[in-house]
Amino acid sequence: MKYPVHLNALRAFEASARHQSFSAAATELNVTSAAVGQLVRGLEEWLGAPLFHRSTSGTIRLAPTEIAQRALPDIRAGFDRLALGLERLQEASANGVLTVTTSPAFAAKWLLPRIDRFQQAHPETDLRLDTSLKLLDFAAHGIDIGVRYGAGKWPGLTAEKLFDEELYPVCSPDFRRKNGGLRSMSDLKGRTLIHDLSMETSAGFPTWRTWLETAGINDVASNRGLRINNSAAVVQSAIDGHGIALGRSVMVHDDMAAGRLVRLFSRKACPLQLAYYVVYRPEGAHLPRVSAFCKWLRAECLTVQQNTKK
Repeated sequence: MKYPVHLNALRAFEASARHQSFSAAATELNVTSAAVGQLVRGLEEWLGAPLFHRSTSGTIRLAPTEIAQRALPDIRAGFDRLALGLERLQEASANGVLTVTTSPAFAAKWLLPRIDRFQQAHPETDLRLDTSLKLLDFAAHGIDIGVRYGAGKWPGLTAEKLFDEELYPVCSPDFRRKNGGLRSMSDLKGRTLIHDLSMETSAGFPTWRTWLETAGINDVASNRGLRINNSAAVVQSAIDGHGIALGRSVMVHDDMAAGRLVRLFSRKACPLQLAYYVVYRPEGAHLPRVSAFCKWLRAECLTVQQNTKK
């Protein structure tokens, strides 16, 4: 059987169905909306059947027809296999590109300060870092590997735990000195608390309110203070002496080691249900660049854990 359909038409159809929008599909494919519409219409003409439901006025409402919905999983799987095939062809290339996704905060506070060691060990690999809080579709965005924070389950991805995380109050040494040493938790009263809004939607992540309640502190206004929607900025705000933050052990590790932050009180740290994971598509696990980055990440995490125990 011959298949005269151009791959671009299938890509236009798949992207339009996924985004439910010609304009969004056009942005992803770097073409015009008109070009996407023309490609989809050409595919429909070749098939002799509509792929999207149309209103009586002839405008396209981007809801795939039943037959289109049945075909989409196979088409997407086909594109995934094509992408993997291209990756295999590129394996021997000295100029391979590894695309890594992670949050902006993790990139700034943990990954980038260490990334030189990976590049020195693997000079043949060019690294592309995609920092985003969104859970990107690895296949659609050409992502090879990522570091994600959560409970360890993401559909379609293999997840390996890198390290757990703990939570405890931190501030700058100068802030502690100017505020009488902050020797007991009752000293939090009247101090500026820095709130991390980026974690608001993460189920199981303690806020200042829950942390104080667990500690048995009832006379501190936990709803007051400075609110920031970026974890790296929360840490930097504490370093700059603007108040006391609930430090996430992974995020504050380097700043504490360098003396830019100090941990307050002797109360045992609050363990978290969430953790950091390295994630990748199962079909890409064998790729040398992916396995090399995983191996490097594990080694870096082990070094951090060993240094923390000292």
